Amino acid sequence: MTGTLHRLRALPLRTRLAMLVAVAVAVAVAAVAAACWFVTRVQLEQQMDASLHSSKVDKSYLSNLYNYCQGTSPLPPRPFTGYTVQLIDSQGTVCIAPKASALQVSPADIAVAEGTQRDALHSTKNADGERMRVYTYALPVSGGTTGSIAVSIARPMSEINDPLSTLAWVLLAVSGIGVGGAGAAGLWVARTGLRPVDELTEAVEHVARTEDLTVRIPVEGEDEIARLSRSFNSMTASLASSRDRQAQLIADAGHELRTPLTSLRTNVELLARSDDTGRAIPPDDRRALMNSVKAQMTELASLIGDLQELARPDAANPGPLQVVALHDIADTALERARLRGPELTIRADLTPWYVRAEPAALERAVVNVLDNAVKFSPPHGTIEVALRNGELTVRDHGPGIPAEELPHVFERFWRSPSARQLPGSGLGLSIVARTVQQSGGEVTLRPAAEGDGTEASIRLPGAPQPPPGL
Repeated sequence: MTGTLHRLRALPLRTRLAMLVAVAVAVAVAAVAAACWFVTRVQLEQQMDASLHSSKVDKSYLSNLYNYCQGTSPLPPRPFTGYTVQLIDSQGTVCIAPKASALQVSPADIAVAEGTQRDALHSTKNADGERMRVYTYALPVSGGTTGSIAVSIARPMSEINDPLSTLAWVLLAVSGIGVGGAGAAGLWVARTGLRPVDELTEAVEHVARTEDLTVRIPVEGEDEIARLSRSFNSMTASLASSRDRQAQLIADAGHELRTPLTSLRTNVELLARSDDTGRAIPPDDRRALMNSVKAQMTELASLIGDLQELARPDAANPGPLQVVALHDIADTALERARLRGPELTIRADLTPWYVRAEPAALERAVVNVLDNAVKFSPPHGTIEVALRNGELTVRDHGPGIPAEELPHVFERFWRSPSARQLPGSGLGLSIVARTVQQSGGEVTLRPAAEGDGTEASIRLPGAPQPPPGL
């Protein structure tokens, strides 16, 4: 059985579908043919039995037959057309016309002859071995001198079996033609129905061979095949878009890495040339070079960290979210912001709010927003942070962002022309947007309502309940 299933699975799908249709039709046709054959048989048997019941033999014929069997009449009676007729006495003695094949006597026939049973209907064989249908009934004998006699009337079962045999062959031929036609029709339907699947297969093989993600399959109708085609087109479009974004990310990363690496290389070459030539660099210039090297190294480390954050395997599918206290995360981020801008005044008004998020990612997002505010705040400026009803706002008093640049602030590696000289990778706000969206929230950047500066807003839905222990 296992080997048969394995061989069936090895067949093409259209062949299996055609075989399935043929088998289903064969089972249905066989069931209908068998039912037709059995119903016809029952009907023919009932008709024969009714004919035997209604065919009462003429008494004069029976009298002549009886007298012939007793030897009192030298002439046999004329044949009884279409039937075999024999007489049976209570001893089981048979009286039958000459050249007729005697019927086997059953106990039911003797019981009828004895008068203990009214009649009997059964099948038996004659002396030639032919199957016969027999109806036996009692025949009173006048004068009572000869006792009671039973009359058996029989017809050959071939009158039923021959038509049934012919019907069976006809049904078999019709069933064979039907199954063959069903198989051919199933194969045609399978080929027609699976043509879109063949097109899909060719498209997939083409993509695998050429990596051409611009291939699209024509979609016709609203059936499952059309749905599969639409899904394939959506998949290739998504893959193409992902590949384009990947290529853009690599290009942007290379561009952003080139600037600090070029500056770092220049500074290192100056230091190396000074050592090679023996011409010492003035202490102030050397100190400035070293500070520049440290700054470039810090910028490179920050850029690489942001790239690793974007390239994490679980970046697109984060792990299970946890219920965390947004106010505690914001408070921790504020401490780091105060260390980075000790000359700045940071005012905070945080009310408790619990959200479902990935703690480390959410903390990095809040830190990035605060770092952005610290970076663009003027010396001795003020940063105002508030958390009310699930909305965390961070407002600085810096130069602000022009309205035409606001739609681009969350794009990867995008940096305002006015901020190109400031440290940063251009990935911070992109990481913020992705983290907030994964937590079901939204982040916006807008000009401050009053005065100069920018206000960042992070809105996150509240958790159903605070975590245990809080």
